[in-house]
Amino acid sequence: MTQQSTESESPQPQGRSVRIEPRVRVFLDRYTRALTSGDAKTLGSMWEIPALVVGDDGVRAVTTREEVEEFFGGAKEQYNARGIMDTRADVQRLDWPTDRIAFADVRWPYLDGEGREIGAESSIYILRRQDDGDFKISCVIMRGRMGPD
Repeated sequence: MTQQSTESESPQPQGRSVRIEPRVRVFLDRYTRALTSGDAKTLGSMWEIPALVVGDDGVRAVTTREEVEEFFGGAKEQYNARGIMDTRADVQRLDWPTDRIAFADVRWPYLDGEGREIGAESSIYILRRQDDGDFKISCVIMRGRMGPD
């Protein structure tokens, strides 16, 4: 049975809102802060090991936190070089196939230094609630980007 939480809302470009559980919002906000500040260590701690990354170009198993940290280690500089200075997690859809597993469809707008959107990318995250109530990423399905190359 799929359930949608009714706790908080995430603004959408089309003007609609998706209601999300506060702990999911806290997780995604923390993930965003780590991503935009280049904090690869925090990003690594937010992934469940092993994890899976799936995209059009292939499938990759992530078997260590160090792999996650290495992947995100230069992300801030790469985004900044493309004129992308900030982002936010715009949740497009949130489904709960079980009480502990959430499918979060997230759009990440590319924001320039003035806060203007210059493109976006989106991914579907499979989040699993841990015994302590926090979430970790178990799988990411990369949906692609639009905007500056």
